[in-house]
Amino acid sequence: MLELRDGSCYPKAMVGVNVGLACVDGVVAVLAFCQLMRIHSRNSHLGWTRQKVFHLMIGSSNLGYFFYFVLSLVAACKGWLCWSNSCGFIVMAFPKILFVAAFLLLLSFWVDLCHQSNDDDEDEGYSPREALLEKRRADSNTNGCRRCFSFLAIRTGSRQKVVILVTIIVFAIMIACAVLIWIGMGKNPIDSEVVAQVYVDLFAVAVLLLGGALACYGLVLFLKMRKVRSERASSEMWKVAGLAIVSVVCFTSSALVTISTNIPLIYHWHQEEIDGVYTSLLLVLYYFIGSSVPSAFVLWMMRELPPLLVTNREQESRTITFIRDDLVTVHPQSWTSATSMSNQDTEKDAETSRTVTDRMRQEVA
Repeated sequence: MLELRDGSCYPKAMVGVNVGLACVDGVVAVLAFCQLMRIHSRNSHLGWTRQKVFHLMIGSSNLGYFFYFVLSLVAACKGWLCWSNSCGFIVMAFPKILFVAAFLLLLSFWVDLCHQSNDDDEDEGYSPREALLEKRRADSNTNGCRRCFSFLAIRTGSRQKVVILVTIIVFAIMIACAVLIWIGMGKNPIDSEVVAQVYVDLFAVAVLLLGGALACYGLVLFLKMRKVRSERASSEMWKVAGLAIVSVVCFTSSALVTISTNIPLIYHWHQEEIDGVYTSLLLVLYYFIGSSVPSAFVLWMMRELPPLLVTNREQESRTITFIRDDLVTVHPQSWTSATSMSNQDTEKDAETSRTVTDRMRQEVA
């Protein structure tokens, strides 16, 4: 890797690449969180939908990469010993797990769309169009507790449960590997480098499988949507095709870099010296092409906001206001017409009485 001498940091090329990657991931994270807030402001009463969770994972993953690149520069210049072992490993692996979990969620959505006609979860009352994390109905006495702990009462589909389970298992494996790397710092037969290399290689294989699964289900969805003749289906069809192509290309490139080189373990700067330009190109290929491009592409494809939904209370208040407005506008007219009719009757009575009086005067005369 890189040989860190006293008072030295990364080569200038690698410093520039790390700063550039940190800026890109920071921008993607800000965009993801801003989009999440916009979506939540339009349908906050729906709870945690699949779209919200996806933006949260993408934003958290890119935010983790931002901190990784910044801390890598600081650790290289300050000579943090912990960073070259378990600390750097954890900060490196955590954003990647969130990134893969987000695309596993996307894969589960595509699987739901492909199998919803044959394998709907009717027993759970789940539909792909419903919320991913939908709050259960609670009694009025427990509404306050549910508001404070909204994740205590959530309902997920069967395929989303698999995504959650896989993510938890990978997190557990990562923590176990970090503990082994920490133990390997002492005098024992555990080799920290081998543990970290085995982890990243196995993770690269999982990323390859994920890319292949996205390609397969993307092709199935493309063929199904191709039979539907509508502008909406046509636009969604090319979105699916674009996501599948980008996922396959980016995931394959990052996995090949992981298997053929030790770029993911660049935090082991004290191991060996390498060319800064060559390492910078591999870093761009692994991080920018492998994670930043797919994240930005998905955010671009999901830039459309959901329709604005109105709660029942707002609808009732608007209806009552509309009725009251009608009453206010109709009442003066009816009052005016009634008043004019009464005036006409009064005038007729007066004329009749005048006529009778004149006749009586004539008879008397």
